[in-house]
Amino acid sequence: MRPSLRLRNLVAAAALAVCGLGLRALSAPPRVDDEARRFWAFKPVARPHVPDVHDKAWVRNPIDAFVLAKLEAKGLKPAPPADRATLLRRAGYALTGLPPTPEELDAALADKSSDWYEKIVDRLLASRHYGEHWGRHWLDLVRFAETNSFERDGPKPNAWKYRDYVIRSFNTDKPYDQFIREQLAGDEIEPITRDAIIATGYYRLGLWDDEPVDRDQSYYDQLDDIVSTTGQTFLGLTVGCARCHDHKLDPFPQKDYYRFLAFFHGINSYGNGAASQRAVHESASDSRDLSASNPAEEEANAVAYQQQLERLNKRLTAIEAKVAKNLSAGERDDFTHVDSRSSILGKHVGIDISAADFERYTALRAEREELLKKGPAKWETALAVLEQGPRARDTHVLVRGMPANKGDKVEPGFPSVLTSSIPKLPSMSAESKTCGRRRALADWVADAKNPLTARVMANRLFQFNFGRGIVRSTSNFGYQGSPPTHPELLDWLASELVANGWHVKPIQRLLLTSNAFRMSSRPNPQAAAVDPENDFLSHFDLRRLTAEEIRDSILAVSGNLNGEKSDGPSVYPVMPPEVLAGQSRPGDGWGKSTPEAQASRSVFVYVKRSLAVPLLAVFDTPDPDAPCPVRFTTTQPTQALGMINSTFVNSQAKIFAETIRKAASVPQAQIRFALQRVLQRPPTATDVERGVRFLKTMRAEENLSDDEALRRFCLLALNLNEFVYLN
Repeated sequence: MRPSLRLRNLVAAAALAVCGLGLRALSAPPRVDDEARRFWAFKPVARPHVPDVHDKAWVRNPIDAFVLAKLEAKGLKPAPPADRATLLRRAGYALTGLPPTPEELDAALADKSSDWYEKIVDRLLASRHYGEHWGRHWLDLVRFAETNSFERDGPKPNAWKYRDYVIRSFNTDKPYDQFIREQLAGDEIEPITRDAIIATGYYRLGLWDDEPVDRDQSYYDQLDDIVSTTGQTFLGLTVGCARCHDHKLDPFPQKDYYRFLAFFHGINSYGNGAASQRAVHESASDSRDLSASNPAEEEANAVAYQQQLERLNKRLTAIEAKVAKNLSAGERDDFTHVDSRSSILGKHVGIDISAADFERYTALRAEREELLKKGPAKWETALAVLEQGPRARDTHVLVRGMPANKGDKVEPGFPSVLTSSIPKLPSMSAESKTCGRRRALADWVADAKNPLTARVMANRLFQFNFGRGIVRSTSNFGYQGSPPTHPELLDWLASELVANGWHVKPIQRLLLTSNAFRMSSRPNPQAAAVDPENDFLSHFDLRRLTAEEIRDSILAVSGNLNGEKSDGPSVYPVMPPEVLAGQSRPGDGWGKSTPEAQASRSVFVYVKRSLAVPLLAVFDTPDPDAPCPVRFTTTQPTQALGMINSTFVNSQAKIFAETIRKAASVPQAQIRFALQRVLQRPPTATDVERGVRFLKTMRAEENLSDDEALRRFCLLALNLNEFVYLN
């Protein structure tokens, strides 16, 4: 055995022994028994006593007591508080993902009240941008995308409505248990509302092969995606690892996997069109927000809308018919997919249709897309779950995960290591559209007695505020996950979440107003030597901004962010021709938005699985093919090249320079204005002097105009480390 491998096994054995599991888990799949149930994550949450500490003056709320108790036990002291400008910026990015404005900075520095910081936190929690930022965290977890992947990567109709539902839920501080129930079983819980139907789009966000070689295998792949995502996102469990055999690391037998899958075995396979859409108005029992106040007027509008849509379709079909009769075999197959027709018609310009025909076709397609976005409320549809009826399919253990090799039949059940209770499945009428099983699962997941749900969410709240979770493996609370650095604090936060009616914002406020969050990011030498990973939280962790935060911040400081966009269909930033050329059908499936729409926040950018926005991709935006619990932070040359050379950053630098010229005419004032916006702190005299010298150098040595010199300084400022790092 290689020394490194032997060492890893010894470390793993020691970790398992500490957890009370002994060495047996290394030689065979772990057993489900009383010993397994004593593992820290599988035990019921018990609210711990807030510890006593020596330095009581440092404790602002219970979070500080738990952190300080750990530090004092290790002979360490917390870092001093960060300065006001740093705290303002830190809180802004934690809660809204946006930098503070110069006016907000000036107000914070001038506020002499003792609760100046608490007022800032409350304002940010109430901001509409809060939901946009925290919604993006959730979209990472549920592998949100608006296309299907595979060869054609066709669109998922109305996927943006699920995104808007998530943003609304965070902004209104919807109780987390309700948020869970709506996504897992919104169509099975009375009263069925518009939001509840849209929430079940959760089931439709995964990959879908429109031409599978084996349809049964493809269907079970879809179910596996749902099982794996549900287990990781809501429970912090890698249940999906037991699809083909007993879990090799955690106490989840293969039978438990299929018992869990049985909850979803009434779901119809995903498919574009009717198979993936649901009439929201007809499904919702409370549809007052969807209906016009005058039924006769609503009906008249619906008729007029239908007539207009039919006219557009007729004109489009006439142009398509000129080409359809001369398509090759491969083109004929692709032509059945509506989203592929424009690119195919483009290849026949000058052969079967004229350039004028193609231009007219493109304009008609755009007109129809706009019309479809504004359909009558009574016809509104959403990407949503659909079931085959009141009786689910029989579920069998699949030997080696193969649908053709069925083993024992199983009934719906929860992971046996967590509970021995048997699901109470409802008896559904013959007219029911669902079997009711997902409701039973949703109630169990959202139950305050579930040992994982509140722990996992409390850990995520800590993670997205402090840069890492108390359990660093935030979607793996199993044997091989990271043990909690502050287990008592985790259970206290989980208990507090439930005690607050599952509302997230009160926990957010506690976290941000703690002294632990307010610490400087500068570690002292003693702490760095004893605790290089900062597990004990002796200081605040420095982090780089996420891809979306970088793009949004560039737009914000340039004075070009479209803050009015708050919902609706996604937007399409300009994509470099070189990137579009890399597609199997260049440019296919990427629309064109107005310049104003393109300047919207990144959460509203269209998420196409096969075509990522370059700036977002190089700064580690997640691959939406699978849940992403933690963003990787890489450092690579393409990041610097993109920030210096990309059309997007250079165009924003030009807009930034124009914004500066409107605010100041003297070089010193221009530099001071630019740096305060970029760094979100008052620039020093040295900062300003260096900037003025740069302008002089550009004019004298590069023979540039004043305007171009200022644009280049703006580009330089946007490339400063201090701009993309948060301390």
